[in-house]
Amino acid sequence: MSLFSLLGALEIGLIFGLVALGVLISFRVLRFPDLTVDGSFPLGGAVAATMISAGFDPFLSTGAAIAAGACAGLLTGWLNVKLKIMDLLASILMMIALYSVNLRIMGRPNVPLIMEPTVFSLTLPGWLPDYMERPLLVLVVVIVAKLLLDWFFATRQGLAMRATGSNPRMARAQGVATGRSVLGGMALSNALVALAGALFAQTQGGADISMGIGTIVIGLAAVIVGESIMPARRFFFITLAVIVGALVYRLFIALALNSNFIGLQAQDLNLVTAVLVTIALVIPMLKKRWLRGKRRVE
Repeated sequence: MSLFSLLGALEIGLIFGLVALGVLISFRVLRFPDLTVDGSFPLGGAVAATMISAGFDPFLSTGAAIAAGACAGLLTGWLNVKLKIMDLLASILMMIALYSVNLRIMGRPNVPLIMEPTVFSLTLPGWLPDYMERPLLVLVVVIVAKLLLDWFFATRQGLAMRATGSNPRMARAQGVATGRSVLGGMALSNALVALAGALFAQTQGGADISMGIGTIVIGLAAVIVGESIMPARRFFFITLAVIVGALVYRLFIALALNSNFIGLQAQDLNLVTAVLVTIALVIPMLKKRWLRGKRRVE
């Protein structure tokens, strides 16, 4: 694999590290099976690309994308908390609705950004080729997002959110407004996913209505792979693990698709994803069986 392909894989892996952080909040912290991310990822890209192509500042456009993602997550939480719709069904309904919303925002299936300014073109100093500088800028964004999450989940509100996911009945008994925690957590989760979508659209040269297909699978794969590689209990290391998981996942995808002897092509991406997730799920089970057998022998 060439250096260009490697850095491209790292760049996309870091962007999906933001998706993994969002999925971590919904699936692991809140225990909320959220499929909204398949719609909020292209929502972030659609808002950012449409505003940039209309002449708005790229940073303002990216901020608007984050706000749009937060609103999508908030609506999913509202369907569940206020209307008592089952969590999985609420997220499916929002995912379906966002497909039409994204088309309405873009006005067409895709919005190109080839000749438009982006946060990368306005920020990169130009000391190195852009394919080297872009991953460094995305890395800075991911580190800042990770540290802010670590700080937030150490605060009273963050601990209340974690308690809501672990044991909502006990959390309510301790005076935690669990409904508010779910709403806030879902907004935060999808805001991160929309930020990833906005950055992805700006690195790939445009937004497309189909760019969100399989986002939830990628996010879950990153979380599962990260937990398999770096099992941890402290939240600092948990967030680090899912980012590492996103990078490892993307590197494996790039290696598989660039290995000529395997014969895989771009259309095999979903197949490779399914195989990697299956392996990541099986490895912890095999590890437990091996440890049990070792204890019995001892």
